[in-house]
Amino acid sequence: MSTPVERRTLLRAAVIGGSAAVFGGTLWRGAAHAAPAQPGTGPYGALGAPNANGMRLPAGFTSRIVARSGRTVTGTSYTWHNAPDGGACYADGTGWIYVSNSEINPSGGASAVRFSSTGAITSAYRILSGTRQNCAGGRTPWNTWLSCEEVSLGYVYETDPWGTNAAEQRPAMGRFKHEAAAADPVREVVYLTEDETNGRFYRFVPTTWGDLSSGTLQVLVAGTATSGLFTWTTIPDPDGSPTTTRTQVSGSKSFDGGEGCHYADDKVWFTTKGDNRVWQLNLLTNTYELAYDDSLVTSGTAPLTGVDNITGTSSGDLFVAEDGGNMEICLITPDDVVTPFLRVDGQSGSEITGPAFSPDGSRLYFSSQRGTSGSSSGGITYEVTGPFRA
Repeated sequence: MSTPVERRTLLRAAVIGGSAAVFGGTLWRGAAHAAPAQPGTGPYGALGAPNANGMRLPAGFTSRIVARSGRTVTGTSYTWHNAPDGGACYADGTGWIYVSNSEINPSGGASAVRFSSTGAITSAYRILSGTRQNCAGGRTPWNTWLSCEEVSLGYVYETDPWGTNAAEQRPAMGRFKHEAAAADPVREVVYLTEDETNGRFYRFVPTTWGDLSSGTLQVLVAGTATSGLFTWTTIPDPDGSPTTTRTQVSGSKSFDGGEGCHYADDKVWFTTKGDNRVWQLNLLTNTYELAYDDSLVTSGTAPLTGVDNITGTSSGDLFVAEDGGNMEICLITPDDVVTPFLRVDGQSGSEITGPAFSPDGSRLYFSSQRGTSGSSSGGITYEVTGPFRA
């Protein structure tokens, strides 16, 4: 087996020698995430001492608790759900909405919290009920929330963050152990991850963009290397029975535990928890590579382990939540530096879920799924405010 240093050298050689087209296109803020990130000093500096919420933050940032599982959301009569998981934010007039899945089975579903322009909580309510183990999901350009069931032959549900329209099951998007989704408005597709040790990476091509009721499910086809070219092949039977979607296409690339997914500027990133990797697809050149791999960290201890949900900002920064690890959200910058952004102390039996930014980028929402209790009934949803770079 190659050492981490040897693997990194080989990867760099493969990228430079065999994928010159990667560097010929426009990359996000320069040569963004062109090689696996290495530890370094981040843009926000070192983490401070734990605050009153047990959270370590850089200077200039503050936190508050938005909701706790099993308790009434402050200023409302709504009881927050257990095991808060994937989330997203939506503009709502001069305010905004944060939606959050519930990763319990049975029941599952999702809830929402509405904020005024000042950040005050004005209401909270249910947007999806009667589903199973709703893990992550994704925001659509037409302002719906895709809530994904992390169970065998699970469904994607399209929900209304305002709670006005009934949620709709989207079987055309495939039946498998769904994790996350990311919409690409340029190619008019939705990318999907699968939480299996031999999971696949998919894209759904709707018949009509903006209507997910019908379309074609495709799977990524590529070699076994950690970088190279990829193509897409149609899944013959998206309902996954009797043959699972991940075994229907010869040559489809296997990924070890697909988790979070994020699209921006002709690239899509997704995480795989089984090998602690962040993958990047360049959709202009149809090439893939590693944005992060903890086994390729060349000095010191890898700062990011237990990779899970992922989101990004307009600056090109990626924010990756840890499932376990030491309960951090880590930052991967466009110049390939990985560093902790925050850490939650005293909650080692939990995981960080649902990172999402308010529409103006000044507030970060996320949850500790099991809080200090280590139980799904102990979830805590937080807000972090501060000078995030644009």
